[in-house]
Amino acid sequence: MPEKMRILVVHNRYQQAGGEDSVVRAEVSLLRSKGHEVDVLEEDNDSIVGWGASVKTSLQCIYSFSEARKVQGRITRFKPDLAHIHNFFPRLSPSVHSACYAAKIPVVQTLHNYRLLCPAATFLRDGKVCEDCLGKTIPWPAVQHGCYRQNRLASAAVANMLAVHRVFGTWSRTVSRYIALTQFSRDKFIAGGWPGDKIAVKPNFVDPDPGMGTGNGDYALFVGRLSEEKGIRTLLDAWSLLFTSHRLKIVGEGPLAPLVKDASAMGSGIEWLGGRSKDEVLALMANATFLIFPSTWYETFGLVIIEAFSVGLPVIASRLGAMAELVSDGDTGLLFTPGCSDDLAAAIEWSFSHSGQLQAMRLRARCEFEKEYTRNANYETLVEIYKSTLNSCNTQ
Repeated sequence: MPEKMRILVVHNRYQQAGGEDSVVRAEVSLLRSKGHEVDVLEEDNDSIVGWGASVKTSLQCIYSFSEARKVQGRITRFKPDLAHIHNFFPRLSPSVHSACYAAKIPVVQTLHNYRLLCPAATFLRDGKVCEDCLGKTIPWPAVQHGCYRQNRLASAAVANMLAVHRVFGTWSRTVSRYIALTQFSRDKFIAGGWPGDKIAVKPNFVDPDPGMGTGNGDYALFVGRLSEEKGIRTLLDAWSLLFTSHRLKIVGEGPLAPLVKDASAMGSGIEWLGGRSKDEVLALMANATFLIFPSTWYETFGLVIIEAFSVGLPVIASRLGAMAELVSDGDTGLLFTPGCSDDLAAAIEWSFSHSGQLQAMRLRARCEFEKEYTRNANYETLVEIYKSTLNSCNTQ
């Protein structure tokens, strides 16, 4: 096995850039900086505009012959030691898995979301956690409720893709190793029928290291999409229960932006900052008193949480999914009952009034980052996954 590997990275970008896209860029940069050769095959969803394009993509998401040929061509030219698939949905399709398998290229796949278990990829329906499709070969509940894009036809296409490739064994046959971002996510995939011995756990990371912040700004901070699943209603309701002179800064855009705009105009100490760059967000985090992360869905990871830890910012988060794994209650932050504005309000009030305990949390949050979420720690874990994958494939 070569000391420096040749890695083909495969990723389907989203129309609206998100955390997955950032993670892929960061991993590629990290691998190249360590001397590995990385070739990136990417597609995007920008051309999926209009009803006709959506129908075509819905059909091609099961198998795309054109994308399979692209992967075959890259493999022929680049001759990778292994392929690392991030997101394949919808344009790349599982055809990329089959192309790698046919060429006898080992595949590592990161489970950035729950798409292989839930057509909506979120385990969320009508604002609440839903596991109706977990473990089902044919995820009919998603079709019935139109979970993907609130459209039954589109949901049927995704459900069909999942069912076909489960029946043909694509997920078990063509993928040598999966990467889950948390133990919680790993457990969910095992509950859904995935073999535990094929799923390693490797979190995301923050790079470059922004360094410890001061926390002298005397404000709470929310960073995220302004949507139902991110718990923004819970946050606004909780803030309305507080009699405080403190400030809340909200960073983000999304469908509930008008709600946030109205709340900020009421003189309640809420300031809506709209979208901000990563550097601006980290600067806001460095001066904040604590971060509020009130999501009502599982979250496969929570990159914002470890960004907060990187500057020593404690986090108040929902006691749910990956959040309850990343945030240690009373140690690196506080946990509250998901969707409960009273519980969140109590946590906010406690945090503003216990500066000594919060300072200790700041130090522990920074220590957690240095231990688990730096580029070097991540690199060691990722390369070990690659090496064990190649070793197991060479012995078969």
